[in-house]
Amino acid sequence: MKIICIGRNYAKHIEELANERPDNPVVFLKPDSAILPRKNPFFIPPFSNDVHYEVEVLVKINKVGKHIQPKFAHKYYDEVGLGIDLTARDVQAKCKEKGLPWEKAKAFDGSAVVGEFYPKEEFDLDNLKFQLYKNDEIVQDGNTNAMLWKTDELISYVSQYFTLKKGDIIFTGTPAGVGRVVENDTLKGVIEGKEAFNIRVK
Repeated sequence: MKIICIGRNYAKHIEELANERPDNPVVFLKPDSAILPRKNPFFIPPFSNDVHYEVEVLVKINKVGKHIQPKFAHKYYDEVGLGIDLTARDVQAKCKEKGLPWEKAKAFDGSAVVGEFYPKEEFDLDNLKFQLYKNDEIVQDGNTNAMLWKTDELISYVSQYFTLKKGDIIFTGTPAGVGRVVENDTLKGVIEGKEAFNIRVK
């Protein structure tokens, strides 16, 4: 399986990092080795002093698809979840300065927190509320109604470049409020009142 991530999909997050608003979705990949094993803590890697959390709504692909039209995209997933795209911001900044790929900053081991998945019928996907709690305080409070590109549009766009396969996961972008993690932090993700994950930082 592969993890397909979307960057710069919420305007306020673009503003907080002083990035340019893109004309099309920003796409990058994480390998399956980036997934943080369930119930494991996240260990801050030795090559970074500035790892940031980015909470995101996830969709899990349920069948093979290529060149999917937006009106048919809803048929390619039936589960929605929540996760974190953990980012070594200091490493990313150096890569961006030199015009280099982001993988060292975005795709390292443990950088993809994948929480519980739920039937998509339980939610209004265009008005889906989600939060990230850091040490029991809300640090990110998002709603999919603020997405620049909706889930079905993302699936259609991504499928023009990559064949989507059963089990693939799409990270749909993060809202504003990203920030640094430090040792002994706890990170809890909540989607429409349901706790999707709860991890400790070490």
